[in-house]
Amino acid sequence: MAKRIKDTDYLFLSTRIRVLERTLLTRERMDRMLEAATDAEAARVLVECGYPEMPVVDVDSINTALATMRDSVFQDLYSNAPDPKLIDVFKLKYDYHNAKTLLKSEAMGSDPARLLVEAGRFPAAVLTEALGSGSFSGLPDGFVAAVREARDILNTTHNPQLSDFALDRAYFAEMLQMARDTGSDFLVGYVQMLIDVANLRSLVRVLRMGKNEDYLKNVLFEGGAVAVRSLLTAAATGSGLDAVYGVTPLAGAAELGETAIQGGSLTAFEKSCDNAVMNYVSAAKYVAFGEAPVVGYLVARDNEFTAVRIIMTGRLAGLSTDLIRERLREAYV
Repeated sequence: MAKRIKDTDYLFLSTRIRVLERTLLTRERMDRMLEAATDAEAARVLVECGYPEMPVVDVDSINTALATMRDSVFQDLYSNAPDPKLIDVFKLKYDYHNAKTLLKSEAMGSDPARLLVEAGRFPAAVLTEALGSGSFSGLPDGFVAAVREARDILNTTHNPQLSDFALDRAYFAEMLQMARDTGSDFLVGYVQMLIDVANLRSLVRVLRMGKNEDYLKNVLFEGGAVAVRSLLTAAATGSGLDAVYGVTPLAGAAELGETAIQGGSLTAFEKSCDNAVMNYVSAAKYVAFGEAPVVGYLVARDNEFTAVRIIMTGRLAGLSTDLIRERLREAYV
């Protein structure tokens, strides 16, 4: 029987996480990037956070800097984590992203290379070879079954959205099981929050578009704290999102979702969803040691990568400071 990992096994890594948190992109640093006179000056703020220099600031250099930092974060934590499976939970989404990219490129006859991300459990080249040859040896059964289902859906319906739904369903199921396997209630709660947010977003968009219940069933995922049957009942009876989310951490987001259904801002709603997840994870800042600080740091870095992309690509596109700031989520620190 595997040795049970205790909170005290994370003493060293928890201490290291507190040091690494000092290099996170704070709200003050985001504001400096937004107010910087030039794109190069904005990029220099990132160097303070451990990102590589960008001699030329363009989309390619931003992507390279993000990839370098992402790889550094994963490698650092992998080498020090008592349970590497905890880190794999956060690498999982890149395997599914690459699977989606490869399937769509296969259907369109295009080159997927620029869209593949080297951050998953498996090298992009391994997945490329597996899908090309049809030999999936060494890959998890659930992942393989989902890829085959998604490929069949895409070949039959020519609808990439339906294909993505099949992969998303498998992604959340595998992610939740991996989280449970670590024995971390905090990590399980985080994954359930992600599922609840995904379902709330789907519910709002489906009701906003006036789609039917059958369509809604295809875009909801099991495993969240809010039961799928409750969402279907709310949609069918028109009882409102408050009846489902009123006493949950997503109450505020659900209120903005009601407004969005009536034609209000989707941006404010989406931002509120992401901030609710960050509020949950922020509790890790007050945990002295254990796996929670590691989870919090990984989510914080993921949130940071999104913020960097929003700020830097927004600047390159000539968007106003106010518009870019409106799209930013709450920072972890």
